[in-house]
Amino acid sequence: MNQIQQLQAMIDQSSSIVFFGGAGVSTESGIPDFRSVDGLYNQQYDYPPEEILSHRFFLNHTKEFYTFYRKKILLCDHPFMPQPNAAHYKLAQLEQAGRLRAVVTQNIDGLHQKAGSKHVLELHGSVERNYCMDCGRAYSADYIRRSTGIPRCSCGGIIKPDVVLYEESLDSDMISQSIAALQQADLLIVGGTSLNVYPAAGFLQYFRGNASVLINCGETQMDGSVDLLIRDKIGSVLNQISC
Repeated sequence: MNQIQQLQAMIDQSSSIVFFGGAGVSTESGIPDFRSVDGLYNQQYDYPPEEILSHRFFLNHTKEFYTFYRKKILLCDHPFMPQPNAAHYKLAQLEQAGRLRAVVTQNIDGLHQKAGSKHVLELHGSVERNYCMDCGRAYSADYIRRSTGIPRCSCGGIIKPDVVLYEESLDSDMISQSIAALQQADLLIVGGTSLNVYPAAGFLQYFRGNASVLINCGETQMDGSVDLLIRDKIGSVLNQISC
């Protein structure tokens, strides 16, 4: 039995799967990651990306934040908008088939929802949600893309993306829901993540189910503790799975 057949057998025997994913899920949609050789953290800017994407920088250098955010996070200069890939669509199909309980994602691009997934727990927020820091009015990602300089609300307040910046805490309700999903899962599939981002990666300790799978191109700290390790792109693997 090869690895794809092993994964298929695990899925067939499960009724409460949780998928935990990271940037590698979206790189196949053309969204750059942060930590690879060509990732954002290895490119040269006036400020380190970790500083630009911090709460303090957003408050003190809001215009510079949005210049970076529109170009590198919203990808406003790209010729096309990223679309869901095979991994996103397969996970949505597994949910529709009643096998997948939740997607716990570190990504902020909203592609899981665009593919049809309903129960998506976004640990780091989403670019699709933005709000006025004064009155709380909601704004879309398209509004931010079309704006220039510092995007402002009709009330005059500054609009902030609903994403978790450095120096900010994860949403407590999102943490609780993610831990609950992991505790109730019988199969954990981890894909497209280096497992270097905390506290998110630490949530995997709450899984107590029957089996775990790790699908990732590079090495991770979890390689030796899973039941099935597949060294490949997450979309390529999941595209071979049937629901």
